[in-house]
Amino acid sequence: MSPPRRPVGLGPRLFLAQGLVVVAGALTLLGVTLMLAPGLFQEHLSQLPEPVGAASEEHIVAAFLGATGTSLAVAVVASLVTVLAVSWFVTRRVVRPVQAMAGAADRIAAGDYTARVSIRGTGPELEALGNALDQTAHDLAVTERTRAEMLRDVAHELRTPLTALRGYIDALSDGVLVLDPDAVRTLHAQLARVERLVDDLATVSRAEERRLDLHLRAMAPAQLVDAAAEAARPAYARSGVSLLTDVTAGLPAVRVDPDRIQEVLANLLDNALRHTPAPGVVTLTARDGQGVVELAVVDTGEGLAPEHLRRVFERFYRVDPGRSRQRGGSGIGLTIARALTQAHGGHIRATSDGPDQGATFTVTLPTTPP
Repeated sequence: MSPPRRPVGLGPRLFLAQGLVVVAGALTLLGVTLMLAPGLFQEHLSQLPEPVGAASEEHIVAAFLGATGTSLAVAVVASLVTVLAVSWFVTRRVVRPVQAMAGAADRIAAGDYTARVSIRGTGPELEALGNALDQTAHDLAVTERTRAEMLRDVAHELRTPLTALRGYIDALSDGVLVLDPDAVRTLHAQLARVERLVDDLATVSRAEERRLDLHLRAMAPAQLVDAAAEAARPAYARSGVSLLTDVTAGLPAVRVDPDRIQEVLANLLDNALRHTPAPGVVTLTARDGQGVVELAVVDTGEGLAPEHLRRVFERFYRVDPGRSRQRGGSGIGLTIARALTQAHGGHIRATSDGPDQGATFTVTLPTTPP
């Protein structure tokens, strides 16, 4: 069985195509010249004031045809060589960046997201294609790094409650502990922590993949603020932190899924409560923002350093890992808030003047057209 034929590359194909164009042009020039030149030359001879003898005319015509044919042959060969040399240069200029991009694409497909192409001076089209390929590799690298970090963080977050469960089960099996109400409550609390983490991860994934089933309807911002504050007040009362509301009158309605926006505000209020010691104050506000409504949670708590502001919405990012874990957060409450806000076509941001200066988390939602 004969080995499979190796496909012809882009470079040889382009070079061959340009060569065929040159050859076709040269043959056309030669054919047209040989067809028209003799007749035109004899017509000019016949118009001479002094007639030319037949022998002289035959000699003159033969000399003309010979000179014309030789000149054309030399010109065609010279132009063919010149054009093929230029075609070879142009083909290399075109094919080289394409080969570089093909090689980078193969490396990216094999999992090497550090592959990059440097394409300059080849025209905006190829440069745009190369930049798009570089951006794709960068995005894949970020996604892969995020995936690895998330798997590591999930394993870490699950290990704590699962270790506690294992310890209680072993102690109960060995008779060290008795299955009394306190032990049952502890087991339920650890299971609830695992369930909350799993549910939160599912919510984030659905929101970021645009698979949430949103039931949108027009809602007054005051309703959203009052409902969120009412749900959070018992926890705030137990912690000794004041919860206030401040809503600008006459705000336009927003088109939202009330349950999902309540989840956003609940996560922001829970985050503020965990980082605001008693007797601090947390204020839930609603303001007009020129075509949007801004819902903000403003606290007088621990605040955030500038380097933390851009990262607080990342999965499992903790400004203070030890204290946050003791306070019972899943580590992705703010991630959920961002994903749900973006699913509504809105934005969320965090601002702070620094540590011990409090923080403000602002949710921006588009208003409903009148």
